[in-house]
Amino acid sequence: MDDELKLKVSMLPDSPGVYLYYNNEGRVIYVGKAKRLKRRVSSYFNREHAAARTYLLVRNIADLSYIVVNTEEEALDLENSLIKEYQPRYNVLLKDDKSYPWICVSRETYPRVFITRDEHLKGAKYYGPYPKAEMAHALLDVLRKLYPLRTCRHPLTPELVEARRYKLCLQYHIKNCEGCCQGFVSPEEYGEHIAAVRQILNGDTKQVSDYLYSVMMALAEQLRFEEAEVVKRRYRLIENYRSRSVIVNPSIHNMDVFAILRDDGAAYVNYMHMRNGAIVQSLTVEYKFQDRDSDESDAEILSTAIRDLRARFAGEEGNADTKELIVNVMPDFKLERLTYTVPQRGDKRKLLEIALKNAEQYKADKLKRMEKLNPEQRVTRLLTTLKNDLRLDRLPHHIECFDNSSTGGANAVASCVVFRDGKPAKKEYRTFNIRQASGLDDYAQMREVLTRRYSRLTEEGQSLPQLVVVDGGKGQLSAAVEVMDELGLRGEIALIGIAKRLDEIFFPGDSVPLYIDRNSDTLRVVQHLRDEAHRFGIAQHRKRRSKSQIHSQLDDIDGVGEKTKLQLLKHFKSFKRINEASRDELAALIGPARATRLYVALHGEEV
Repeated sequence: MDDELKLKVSMLPDSPGVYLYYNNEGRVIYVGKAKRLKRRVSSYFNREHAAARTYLLVRNIADLSYIVVNTEEEALDLENSLIKEYQPRYNVLLKDDKSYPWICVSRETYPRVFITRDEHLKGAKYYGPYPKAEMAHALLDVLRKLYPLRTCRHPLTPELVEARRYKLCLQYHIKNCEGCCQGFVSPEEYGEHIAAVRQILNGDTKQVSDYLYSVMMALAEQLRFEEAEVVKRRYRLIENYRSRSVIVNPSIHNMDVFAILRDDGAAYVNYMHMRNGAIVQSLTVEYKFQDRDSDESDAEILSTAIRDLRARFAGEEGNADTKELIVNVMPDFKLERLTYTVPQRGDKRKLLEIALKNAEQYKADKLKRMEKLNPEQRVTRLLTTLKNDLRLDRLPHHIECFDNSSTGGANAVASCVVFRDGKPAKKEYRTFNIRQASGLDDYAQMREVLTRRYSRLTEEGQSLPQLVVVDGGKGQLSAAVEVMDELGLRGEIALIGIAKRLDEIFFPGDSVPLYIDRNSDTLRVVQHLRDEAHRFGIAQHRKRRSKSQIHSQLDDIDGVGEKTKLQLLKHFKSFKRINEASRDELAALIGPARATRLYVALHGEEV
């Protein structure tokens, strides 16, 4: 595997998706699906393969691409459509006609509703495909229980029905059919059943779910739990069907999807082409700006991208038939004979979200690649993000965060954690035992700790942080501002406060907090700072509390050190027995001089 391919594999996301392998000629030789793309693709290159087909496949892989999706089921559907599109040499599944089943509604006087794997009936309407045949059978079974649909395969033309050519079958006698073959139900009445079936197959399955739920509950009330479990299984299958993927949707035919994502200095456009209801092409391209502050709008960039990408794939079969474009931004310049749609809901909106997700992934992959090749760039990008989000004048290479810890005001300590270039510098962490401020006065504690910390740094001529973060809201931040004003450091050190809610950041003199995006790098660093300060402070507070709990009178007596204390406790077993021991007993163990000092300290008198 060459370095370029190795780098691509290392950059793959841990998302569900489909991957495509190419040979030296640029031809697709394998299409696969994965729950986690990085793990699955890596498995091809990090071990030996006993199967000859897999061994040959890996030897011929020259490049790869991938499409991320939302669910494993979408990956399954997309794999199927891409295999049928490209017919890769090394794929053995799903290449023949026995792929996924469809539910077909025939075009007859009395239409039939049945499951098939072959789309050959002229004029028939096909629904699906269904990733699981069990789901298709369950849905068809429920439809037949809801509506009296015929199951026979007789060609029931008006002439044959009028001539009573076919006899009534068992389905009529058990009331599963209304006797279409004998004309006992008119085509119009039967057509109402078919219209309802079509509505359900188009995705409106609420009435099916409601019916199954009512049957399930009725069986449960009758204590027929085994039958209720069977119905429950069907109910869950239908519920899964209701939220099924839109990767394969027969109602979406020959359509292009364009989604633009803007970033500093660049824009990313994802293009997907739909053919016969399936994604058959997906590509993300980048448009760089010569000036970071370019005034080109998303609409202008998307107009250029649509023209470029459609021209690139103009020779592909079926692409010239595209009549509708799905976009997330309406372009400035539109091509003739094309309809532009910005969907707000439904299947088309879901397709647009998939396109945006692939553009976002392309952007993330590019960033990871650049950071891997140049680690310093990652640090600069992170610090620049912090500087912009937190309204700083300089890059915060050095950040310090403070937190106070106590138990009911007792054993109060404060922690100071230090971050260098966005990472913890644990050797520089410090703790402070609160000396003057009351353990219940959080603001006074913050003033004491900050005064001690930055007075010492200033006196010793050490470097000061560009940013100080205090764990607390406006009160703690105001205390910090007072200290910095007294020390004359306000112009050198920026201050922010973290409220109890982590996404609220307070600035000096501003009563309105800043709300940071929960997915941003800034919030990740701030959260890490706060967690580290809290963890370190709690650990030191516990040590101090534990030490105070094991303190005894022996610790305050001159001449009684750790060894003497252990010697006494080992011999007498408890402090009570030490207190009750005579001077002679103590002298026999630790000597006359120390025994006298100990006895006087315990009893307050000379003997």
